[in-house]
Amino acid sequence: MKTACILTLKLAGLAVVYLCWRLAARSTFPFFWSVALVWGGVALVPLLAAIGRWLLDRRPTPERAMLLTIPIHYLEMILLGCVLIVAFRFTQAHPIARIPFPRAISVPIMQLLGVLATLTVLNLAIRGLGLPFATALSRKLATNWLYARCRNPMLLSTLLFFIAGAVWLQSLHAVLWAIPWLSPAWILYVRLYEERELELRFGESYLRYKAQTPFFF
Repeated sequence: MKTACILTLKLAGLAVVYLCWRLAARSTFPFFWSVALVWGGVALVPLLAAIGRWLLDRRPTPERAMLLTIPIHYLEMILLGCVLIVAFRFTQAHPIARIPFPRAISVPIMQLLGVLATLTVLNLAIRGLGLPFATALSRKLATNWLYARCRNPMLLSTLLFFIAGAVWLQSLHAVLWAIPWLSPAWILYVRLYEERELELRFGESYLRYKAQTPFFF
């Protein structure tokens, strides 16, 4: 019964995420609301992490961490997905200034980072028996291959991909948004919530891995 409820919650969450992303993709927002979504939406990500961390610490058990992570992850997916969709269109329309970086270079960089991000997903699926976000929480701690020298290779490759995408857009606005705004917010989310959630679910084994393996480098 419990397994069926969790599966239903996950499927419902995926449906809501899809509908929110589709609405963001099909909607045209005025300038003010575009700015509010692009910049304010990212600011909500660390706030979500702080609320999730507070709820975790109120009852720090593996079962609590597993259940709470489902809505927290889906809310993060809605926030970041909608923000990225709106940001892609908005920074094209309002680049502030063009960065004359050749797209012939930025495109293969994005392709390489896309392949690397895909490999991190496969790494997690094979070694951790899980998938990104709450679709399938890892049942084992992935510490091999790409996770051997970096605790967050998926986050690192994804952030670098978005930064490369901002350069591909040749938009100073996109670069200023991706590097000093989106990246710190996403990193803070992982540090505040995801690392605590992993500590609760995997205990001493994760603490040892965390002590021996750097966050990025």
